[in-house]
Amino acid sequence: MIDVSRRQLLQGGLASLLLGPGVMVTAAHAEGSTVTIAYNVNLPSWDPTTGLSAVNPTIQAIYRSVFDQFIGQKPDLEFQPGLLTEWGWSDDKKQVHMTVRDGVKWHDGTPFTAEDVVWSLERAGKMDGGNPIAFIWSKIGNFKIDGNKITADVLQFEPTLFKWMAFLTGYVMPKAYYEKVGAEGFEAKPIGTGPYMVDQFERNAFVRLKANPDYWGGKPAFDTVVFKFVPDATSRVAEIESGSSDVTVDVPFEEYDRLKAKDGLAGVVTPVSDIGMIFLNNDGPMLDKNVRMAAAISIDKKAIVDKLLRGYATPISTLEAPEYTAFDPSIVVPYDPEKAKELLKASGFGPDNPVKFAIQTTRGLKPKDYEMVQAIVGMWRKVGIEAEIEVYEIAKHYELRAADKLAPAAFYNWGNAIGDPTTSTGFAMFGPSPHSVWNTDDLDGMIGPLWGEADEQKRIGGWKAVDKYIAENAYVIPLIQYQQPILFKKTVKVTPNVAGSPEPAQMSSAS
Repeated sequence: MIDVSRRQLLQGGLASLLLGPGVMVTAAHAEGSTVTIAYNVNLPSWDPTTGLSAVNPTIQAIYRSVFDQFIGQKPDLEFQPGLLTEWGWSDDKKQVHMTVRDGVKWHDGTPFTAEDVVWSLERAGKMDGGNPIAFIWSKIGNFKIDGNKITADVLQFEPTLFKWMAFLTGYVMPKAYYEKVGAEGFEAKPIGTGPYMVDQFERNAFVRLKANPDYWGGKPAFDTVVFKFVPDATSRVAEIESGSSDVTVDVPFEEYDRLKAKDGLAGVVTPVSDIGMIFLNNDGPMLDKNVRMAAAISIDKKAIVDKLLRGYATPISTLEAPEYTAFDPSIVVPYDPEKAKELLKASGFGPDNPVKFAIQTTRGLKPKDYEMVQAIVGMWRKVGIEAEIEVYEIAKHYELRAADKLAPAAFYNWGNAIGDPTTSTGFAMFGPSPHSVWNTDDLDGMIGPLWGEADEQKRIGGWKAVDKYIAENAYVIPLIQYQQPILFKKTVKVTPNVAGSPEPAQMSSAS
C-alpha cells in the first residue's frame, strides 16, 4: 500500500480512488508537486524494446517518461538530439556514425556510455531477442567505439533507420544493470535515463514516478507523476470531473465539450498522427473483392465525423495522414452505397441474403471507437452485410494480430509518429510483417522492393502507387485521422503531442 499522511487523506477526501486490493491513490493536486493522469491503457511490461506492448503507440508516453530514445522528437514531431547528439550516413551509405551524449547518468547513478548504445542496438537486432522490429535494427552491425563516437557497417540499407531511433522500440537500455539483474529483475525494478524514475508500480492499477534530479534535460516541473490506468472512458470522465485526476485523454467528445466549459477545467483538441482503420484479413468473405469494396464504399465517414465525433476528426482514404511523407490527396474512396449494393448483388448477396462476418473492436480506448463500429455495422446492414461485433482489450488485438488470427474485419488505432510510409502502409499491409494480416503475393511484390530503396523520390513515389493499388482493391479500410481531446485542471499547463498522448515532462504548473 502506498504510504500517505493523514493530511493527504483529508485533502483527498472522497475523491480518493481505490484501485485494487490494498492499493489506494489519493486525489492529486497539481497546485503542489504532483500531477495525476487518468490514462486509457494499462502497462503490460517495463521493457520498451521487446514484446507486443513495445509497439503500442499509446504506451509510449509512459515509456518516454522513464527511458530516453536514441533520437528525440519535439511535440510537433520535429526530430532533435536525444541520447545521440549527432548521427548520419557516410556518403556511400555503407556506414553510419553516431555521437553519444556526455554527462548522462542512469537512474541508479552509474554513468551512461557508448557501450550502452551499442549493446542496445545489438540486442534489438537479434532476430530471436523479442524485439518486434528486429529486422530493422539488424541492418547495421560491426560496431566500433572511439570515446563517445560510434561507427557501424550498413549490412542492408534501411532508409528509415534513424527515424526508428525516435520511434517504437528505439530506446537505450542499461547494459551493466540489465546483465546483472536479468529480464525479471528489470521488470521488478526498471531503470532508464529519462526525466522520471519508477517509484511504485501496481499492475493494472497505477504507476507512480518521481522526478530524476540528475536528468540531463533538466529536472521536470512536477516532483511526482501518477499514471492511473483507466481503460474505461466513462471512468476517465469521472476522474477529471471529480478532481481525482489532473489530466485525462481520449474522453468522448460530447463530454469533452461539456467539461472544458466547467470552472477550473480546460481542454485542447489536437490533430495527432493516429489513424482509425479497419484491418481486413484475407480469409473467408474478404477474398471476394466485391465484398471488400462494398464494405469500404458503404461507410459514410463524414457522417461519422460530424455526428459521432462532433467534427473532431478528418476522413481519410489511405493509411497516410496529411502530415505523412507519402500522403496523396488524389486517392479518394467515395461513399457510394448504391454501388455497394450492385457489387454485393454481383456476388450473390443483398439485404435479404447478407454476407456475414465478425468485426472486432476496442471499447473506450479511443473516443467513440465502439460507437463508430456500431454505426458502420448499421451502414453495412443497409447494403447487404451482416457483421457481428466482438469487443476485446487492445492487448488481445496485438496477440491475435501477431498470430494472424484477427476476425475478417478488425477496428484499430494505428499510430505513426515518424510519418514514414513504411511505418504506416508498409507495416500494416506487407504480408511478412508481424503487424499485418493481409497476405497476398500481388501486394507483397509491390511493397518488397521499396524497403531498401535508396532513391528517396522513387521510394515515396512507389509508396504512393502502393496506396493507390490498395484503395482500388480495398485491402484495408482507412477511416479517419484522429484529433485527441485532452482535459486538464487549469492549474496544469499541458503541451499537446502530435505523436499522441501528452508527456508529463512537457507539463508544468500553470500558476
